[in-house]
Amino acid sequence: MSQQKQILNFDGLYGDDIRNYSAEYIFLELISTRSKTFAWNIKPHIHTQLYQVFIVKNGSLVFQEATKQQEIHSPCIIFIPPTKLHGLVYSVDTEGLILSLSSTIIEDIFKTSNLVWSSFEDIRIINEFESILSFGKIEQILSDINEELFNDHSERFMMLKAYITQIFVHLHRLSRQVEEQSGHSLKIDYFRKFQQKIKSSNSQKSIPEYAAELNITAVHLNRICKGVVGKSAIELVHQNLISEAQKYLIHTSYSISEIAYQLHFEYPNYFAKLFKKHVGCSPNEYRKIDRK
Repeated sequence: MSQQKQILNFDGLYGDDIRNYSAEYIFLELISTRSKTFAWNIKPHIHTQLYQVFIVKNGSLVFQEATKQQEIHSPCIIFIPPTKLHGLVYSVDTEGLILSLSSTIIEDIFKTSNLVWSSFEDIRIINEFESILSFGKIEQILSDINEELFNDHSERFMMLKAYITQIFVHLHRLSRQVEEQSGHSLKIDYFRKFQQKIKSSNSQKSIPEYAAELNITAVHLNRICKGVVGKSAIELVHQNLISEAQKYLIHTSYSISEIAYQLHFEYPNYFAKLFKKHVGCSPNEYRKIDRK
């Protein structure tokens, strides 16, 4: 398997070399338009400044994240925030749309709504809809966005922001409906915030420190994690570390020491020991296995 020092990334759209995208950048295109150019195979990459919403009406795809992949069938909606590694291999009959937005637009719209904002800090896949109407509603809003984008109406950007706000609120509601149906709404809120803190942490923290940031006890945090996913809080912290490590081992040529540094380990040998405990082999052995 060929390696590159840095993960494949784009300031704008996949395959584009354009830099310095506008803070008001909004782009809507058919899935087939760009995918056909790359033989329906979009390699794992990140967008440094873009949020993307994929609305898949027909067909199916294999969706790849940092260390896992899954097959997804239509209808579905995939949300991807900036810097989240993702790849897509589409079936040739896939139909749908991709909405790409500068991070500045989304941050400006939701800067006063932490509840909605927290729903869109990680990749989300929605493939459960109470009715086809909820999916169709988002399709209709995209049609309205398309109308605004390709016509020179007055107050065009203001209207576009209004439509974008509608889409993200609808996505937030759809996500909440799935969670509420499972009976874990309050637990899910705490659990999601804990996951966000794990992913955004720039240092190694103890479980009591995480719990204090959530204004709950470490015992309560562990109980929530066990109730939602059957794992302890420390297991989830380690799971995130291992997942990030695997991403670097698979998609970059960073040395083991460099990866340990990226993950805020003080000593590379402790990182290697933790990795082997969870994966069953050393980081170097894992990288060699993946290359085969």
